[in-house]
Amino acid sequence: MLLVTNNEKVRTKYGPLCTVRFVDGGHNDVLKTVRDLVHKGHRLLTHPLAGSVKPNETPFRSVALSGEAGAVDLPSLELIEEAMSMCRQFPPRFHRGEDAPPDMRDDFAEIDFRLIDGALSLQ
Repeated sequence: MLLVTNNEKVRTKYGPLCTVRFVDGGHNDVLKTVRDLVHKGHRLLTHPLAGSVKPNETPFRSVALSGEAGAVDLPSLELIEEAMSMCRQFPPRFHRGEDAPPDMRDDFAEIDFRLIDGALSLQ
């Protein structure tokens, strides 16, 4: 499994357990990295916009993909493109975690961590 994240909490827990691609950027940067990996043949294992947090509200995002690349998976490609299109409709409130006030930043990081942690526990 390959995990793409810009959330330090996720990297700390999952770094020893799987391949983590840490993105030094915001929510949209994570989605662009995921899109590029899907183009290289990785398949989405979790939804790129999981949870009920609006994509423009949180600076953090974590997405799981297959560890092995194969042929381009068209459903994964459609899903990531739709997610990126949705994000373009709403200007981000915070571009990066550092843009958010510290208490909000910690809350957003925790929400993202729990979403991906819950999804991976079902794998």
